[in-house]
Amino acid sequence: MSRYWSDVVRRLTPYVPGEQPRHPRLIKLNTNESPYPPSPRVLDAIHEVDGDALRRYPDPESVALRAAFASAAGLQPEQVFLGNGSDEVLAHVFMGLLQHDAPLLFPDISYSFYPVWCDLYGIAGECVPLGDDFSIAVEDYARPNGGIILPNPNAPTGMLLGLGDIRRLLKANPHSVVVVDEAYIDFGGESAVALVNEHDNLLVVQTLSKSRALAGLRVGVAFGHADLIDGLQRVKNSFNSYPVDAVAQRAVLASLADEEWFRASCDKVIASRSRLTAGLEQLGFQVLPSSANFVFAAPAPQYDAQALFLALRERGIIVRHFNKPRISSFLRISVGTDAQCEALLEALSELLAVDSA
Repeated sequence: MSRYWSDVVRRLTPYVPGEQPRHPRLIKLNTNESPYPPSPRVLDAIHEVDGDALRRYPDPESVALRAAFASAAGLQPEQVFLGNGSDEVLAHVFMGLLQHDAPLLFPDISYSFYPVWCDLYGIAGECVPLGDDFSIAVEDYARPNGGIILPNPNAPTGMLLGLGDIRRLLKANPHSVVVVDEAYIDFGGESAVALVNEHDNLLVVQTLSKSRALAGLRVGVAFGHADLIDGLQRVKNSFNSYPVDAVAQRAVLASLADEEWFRASCDKVIASRSRLTAGLEQLGFQVLPSSANFVFAAPAPQYDAQALFLALRERGIIVRHFNKPRISSFLRISVGTDAQCEALLEALSELLAVDSA
């Protein structure tokens, strides 16, 4: 431990992202990236970027891009905030909107970055247990709090909370900011952005990394009342005035303009998810109902999830295992192409057959 570290750094337990192995023959099903490329219009927009655009600073307010997001969502540009990936957007949310005396509430099985930000910003976080079936019960959040944040669909379970439940959560907490983290909403859910004009305490955060296949560009977006967005702008402009670079702004504009490609890509993932779920269930896995681009699956009790994770890795198939209470018996598996999913199922079939012999 470095003697130059601050006390804050000494206390931190950083978030550990999914590994990014470089071997070209790996079947990589561990970080929920899109198995399909972005719209060809995105690549065209990137190729059209010239040296003049790169030598200048980008638009610090991303005016054109905010207007495009606002138009698509039926909102005004002042209700849209952009950042360098949804993780940066969320970090600003924790600092600007969730740093209060009362505890911040979030599910006990959830995005593991939330407690990291709590530690970083000195926020008292309080975990609210999921039900025995891993569902979120909104009535459990009807307690004093300084804010609420939850992924929807939840991660790593993939389970969805309907808009009716989101409405109930908002009405039960009118004096707290409720943040709905929608990284996976395009794979089977209805976005809470539709509720933004009804509730001034709602902030919806999305990413371009998953359904838009732009994880390499790092762009995230938040939708909310203009007062919430103004708070985020104040944090952003005290941290980094130029979070979204010129290439990313043009690329995302091109992606938003190609709704047909976007929808077709999502539909392919949804169809593959159904086939993957059926295949896993035939192998005896318990698969939670997923509205995301991944499934959360537990092998039959006689098999060890971590051992399967390691055995798959030896075969060049990378999935995710969380050695944590309540979920150590599960594997999180990103939905790949049909060929990748079939290769996974074949490998699991062979491994389970060997293990039961």
